[in-house]
Amino acid sequence: MTIDQIKPNWLKPSNEFSLAPFWFWNDELEETEISRQLDEFQAHGVDAFVIHPRLGLPEQLGWMSDGLLAKIRFAIEQARARDMWVILYDEGMYPSGSSAGQVVAENPDYQCRGMVRINLDAVKPNTIEQGVQIDSNGNIKLADNQTLVAQVDYKGDRYAIVDRPIDSVIRGLHYVDETVIDNNGESAENLPLATDLLNPDAVACFVRLVYDRFHAEFGDYFGSVVKAIFTDEPMLLGRPREKKLMPSTKGILDKINTFLGYDFTPHLPELWEIEESHPVFREFERAIENQLETTYYAQLYNWCEAHNIALTGHPAEADATRHLRYFHIPGQDIVWRWVEPDKPSALEGRQSTQGKAASSMALHTKRRRNTNEFCGAFGHDFTFDEMQWLANWLLVRGCNLLIPHAFYYSIRGPRKHERPPALGIHSPWWDDSFTGFALGCRRLSWLNTDSQHMCDVAILGEHHNLPWDSARVCFENQIDFNYLDIDDLANCEIGDEALKIADQSYGVLIVGGDILPKVQSYLESLPEHITVIQWKNDADALLISLRTSLPESPFLNVSSNGLRVRHVQKDGADWYILFNEANTPLTCDLKFEGTTYQLNPNTDDIIEFSGRLELAGHDLLVLTQIKDF
Repeated sequence: MTIDQIKPNWLKPSNEFSLAPFWFWNDELEETEISRQLDEFQAHGVDAFVIHPRLGLPEQLGWMSDGLLAKIRFAIEQARARDMWVILYDEGMYPSGSSAGQVVAENPDYQCRGMVRINLDAVKPNTIEQGVQIDSNGNIKLADNQTLVAQVDYKGDRYAIVDRPIDSVIRGLHYVDETVIDNNGESAENLPLATDLLNPDAVACFVRLVYDRFHAEFGDYFGSVVKAIFTDEPMLLGRPREKKLMPSTKGILDKINTFLGYDFTPHLPELWEIEESHPVFREFERAIENQLETTYYAQLYNWCEAHNIALTGHPAEADATRHLRYFHIPGQDIVWRWVEPDKPSALEGRQSTQGKAASSMALHTKRRRNTNEFCGAFGHDFTFDEMQWLANWLLVRGCNLLIPHAFYYSIRGPRKHERPPALGIHSPWWDDSFTGFALGCRRLSWLNTDSQHMCDVAILGEHHNLPWDSARVCFENQIDFNYLDIDDLANCEIGDEALKIADQSYGVLIVGGDILPKVQSYLESLPEHITVIQWKNDADALLISLRTSLPESPFLNVSSNGLRVRHVQKDGADWYILFNEANTPLTCDLKFEGTTYQLNPNTDDIIEFSGRLELAGHDLLVLTQIKDF
């Protein structure tokens, strides 16, 4: 293998690896303008897009209307003519699952439901408490659409737990009046009723209204021009306009008890008083989200399997690893400045597990791609450098399908201020910088696809509990890792040299103390050649254990807590993605066997590597080591 043999794929990856931005369809839609914007996309290196009907559409282009579907068809046909590809978005705004209120309109019993807690010894007779009527004797009087989940003595008082429809909505596609500002400082929009996503019949209605209709209209393009359908952060409670609620559906207690294997009734009143990290709440959460997987994610996944199209998108939470199993292209989203350059959020907290969570789950479930919807709602002061940093932050963590949020069809009137920034044709960097950015993202997405991730370390985690503290030690010391979900241990093979799952092999397993009891017997059964390191909030001790357990690496002795390293093998070469996540320049010497080249993803520059690594703040480059393996 020579550098000349590697160059063609690196320099011109196929359009499969293009950015696929959210394209906000948020105004009157003209076919000539759709075509013009697609020309602009391609002229700037973008060959894919997500059609995202968005706030600002006129009412005559309502969700799933013949008029809107005709515009979608036009865009798909234009994409086919241009050798572009498309992802369909499954909702009229978000969160997904309600078909812009059409599910509840078809059957009011499908309205989103929640549990409320009522202290029967503290309420006045003949009042309404938490939406439930209290009679003259101080007892609950249920309406036809309300059910008593349980009545429980708790801390000396009688509590009633009631399941009922709740006042919950999703965001709408249409302005009520573009000049009327609501309490959030935004133009008022229509707000369709949210759906009970824990009810399989309600979700089946959603699938029929949206997915079946998509197939009837565009099925001939499935698997070719139309690659996937995007489902967006389905929420158990939708966007509720009332407080003190717990997710629910009819018959919820039986479902909880069946899943947990014991009677959860005595614990119900506690849910309103304890933290989400409390063991009782986590048990409730496990049961509720198992129901969501069964009723929502599994239905959508199975439908897509049967119709030759991928399910993509992301769950409502950044570390929802269980839900990621139900995506053909698992994803996450970085929005609202949850992760920022040169801020603790880049390495601390549950949001910092993004990128690694989706890429790890993709590897362990043998998915080719994983995605991230990024930059959304970062604000008008968002800069090009921040966008480049966020993309690099994700790419060095293994993301290989980037969905910028968003390209705006229109910035007329209030549309400019609806979850900015605009990243596409209306952005200040569109003509100056975007083409090189798009090229770099395409090359790195290609590099992260169909390659072998060379990684010896797994950090054991679980749904909503991915360790970030031990991950930080690895990141800051150029030790790459993947998250290994405890539910995937059953799929692991204990090999002669390592713990194996899918195409990955791990000789080192880092285990956090709060996860340890659940897998103690499994860990004790591992042979000695698999090193198990227990994280005890001691970074120095962890680092010593890692360095004595891992094979030699050009990076093990680098002194830079800002350098991130991803090593893959592809096309007969070793490739290293090197990202200076910090804002301060770094310089170090690196020694490789064989001939090594330095590549700039955003340009065509390829030079022989001198052995001296020099990275400006927030800079990224790729090293390619040519050797037989």
